Amino acid sequence: MIVVLSRSVSSHDKEMIRIYLRDRGFSIRDQSFGEDTVIGASGKGFVDIRELGLLPGVERVAATSKPYELASRETRAEDSIVTVGSGPSLPDVKIGGSRITVIAGPCAVESKEQIMETAALVRESGAVMLRGGAYKPRTSPYAFQGLGMKGLEFMKAAGEAQGMPIVTEVVSPELALQMKDLVDMFQIGARNMQNFELLKKVGSLGKPVLLKRGPSATIEEWLLSAEYLLAAGTRDVVLCERGIRTFETYTRNTLDISAIPVVKGLSHLPVIVDPSHAVGIRDKVSSAALAAIAAGADGLTVEVHPRPDEALSDGPQSLYPEQFERLMRDIEALAPVVGKELLRTPHPASVSRIGGGADMGGAAKELPVAFCGENGAFAEQALMRAFGEETPRLQVKSFSGIFDAVLEGSAMAGIVPVENSQTGSIHENYDLFLRYGDIAIVGELKLRIVHCLIADERSSIDSITIVRSHPQGFAQCKEFLDKYPQWTLEPATTTADAVASIAREGAVKVAAIAGEAAALAHGLKVLKAGIETNPLNYTRFVIISRRIGDKTPVPPSLGSGAPNKASLVFSYDDKPGALFSCLKILSDRGINLSKLESRPIQGKPWEYLFYVDVGIPDTAGEFDRALEELKAKTRDFHYLGVYRASL
Repeated sequence: MIVVLSRSVSSHDKEMIRIYLRDRGFSIRDQSFGEDTVIGASGKGFVDIRELGLLPGVERVAATSKPYELASRETRAEDSIVTVGSGPSLPDVKIGGSRITVIAGPCAVESKEQIMETAALVRESGAVMLRGGAYKPRTSPYAFQGLGMKGLEFMKAAGEAQGMPIVTEVVSPELALQMKDLVDMFQIGARNMQNFELLKKVGSLGKPVLLKRGPSATIEEWLLSAEYLLAAGTRDVVLCERGIRTFETYTRNTLDISAIPVVKGLSHLPVIVDPSHAVGIRDKVSSAALAAIAAGADGLTVEVHPRPDEALSDGPQSLYPEQFERLMRDIEALAPVVGKELLRTPHPASVSRIGGGADMGGAAKELPVAFCGENGAFAEQALMRAFGEETPRLQVKSFSGIFDAVLEGSAMAGIVPVENSQTGSIHENYDLFLRYGDIAIVGELKLRIVHCLIADERSSIDSITIVRSHPQGFAQCKEFLDKYPQWTLEPATTTADAVASIAREGAVKVAAIAGEAAALAHGLKVLKAGIETNPLNYTRFVIISRRIGDKTPVPPSLGSGAPNKASLVFSYDDKPGALFSCLKILSDRGINLSKLESRPIQGKPWEYLFYVDVGIPDTAGEFDRALEELKAKTRDFHYLGVYRASL
């Protein structure tokens, strides 16, 4: 049983609650859990929950049916997000929520040079945390056991150099205290999952813990081990599925994919997967990793070595750097399909980007990110994927309001939809870039759009006479709407605005087309899900920031990877071959053209602006020279920004 205390509970009331529970036969423990202070009561005691709930200082009582009370979703309905590496020298890494976190590094720290090299390689490919063993519990007493504290010092230096928090295994309670100041996250290995004295000691230190599932452990045993950590004092536990022992011998272990959705249903704790130990065969690791993401894992921990054939531990299951890079690109492509985004963090040595970019830091991090619409809007979902669930948000009434907020400095950035895979460009927003010359694109992401028919709890499809949505929502659900020609379609500013209007009015004959998140945000029900004409329905959002002189600050959550895409606008003299000559400049420089679209120039009939998206080649000088040539051949040239494209 969990007793959640009110924020204003007095010391006296708290002690009276403890006495009340002890007198009725319970063993109690205090716990700070997220933003809540709780008292856990266990044992064979008996109490009337209603009477307990009336005591001064009690906010609510959760009587769980699970023996793992603190880890249970009955205690905490929302998903927990674990923060690792918070501090002045390292960026925050969030595990859980709407983003996929990738941890990578060697099985063991073998030398300072090896861990430094590996850290740089995995960081360049997109990993945000560094893994590696300083102490290695091995089956054979003659195998390499690790470099101990010296190896941990090497690993800490490598993590700081690359801006990555580190996670490493602790193998005994005695070592936990020695390691505390060097590690950002403790790992409890599979062999120690039920080493309860180790769990209690590590949990008492209050650091985040990565808890691997034992090779023969049931899911309940795994969650009970997490309970030991939580009960001992830590608030941050991440579960790691790494394969279990079965009769199959072809792979090292059997990856229990089903454990991912099962555990996420039972517990609020984040779940990641270690595909390297799960299969133990290098060429099978990437397939297992992608399967884990598809099954709902919050992240991965992957073994990577610059020269696996020379590795002192687990070389056969360690990826080559080029294999890891390919895996990261595949994860980036898969993430939008499962409704997530790959987490990126800024590199400490990041420098100005092509086109005069700069990192955003200091007080700017506290400013909100602007989006258009009500709570639950697709834009808000995209915002959380790009910046994290905890980022402060600023709601505005129009798309131009996003640009105004960023320009005025009331928002550090904004998120704007510009294109849909079914209905094409959102021209209104493209045109805004020409009106706001001091605004630039600094990032993008693609969000999968699943539309639902949403209405009041009392409504049914048969009772609906009016449907509200953004015009793009109507267009994307045309086949479904064609089945109900009697419905009147009413346009709204955004899909979430349409949902909010129904909630305000309490209308029972009106429905909205929007995402499920909007229904949850406004207390309405989904009459029918997945009504979009094409399930491959994605909207491309761009992240905008204000130019300051020749710099464009980049929000830290977008990471520090080199930009690989640019957006331009230009017009040209109306003469034969003019457009061809512009495109030839790009072709001659090896620059790939990914989008070309014309828009009428307001006030100039039959004259057009051309919106162009291009890839940035590895040789940045070629791109710069191409721009100079384009400026000389075109009129009304606008540089909308350079950024890292989402796949």
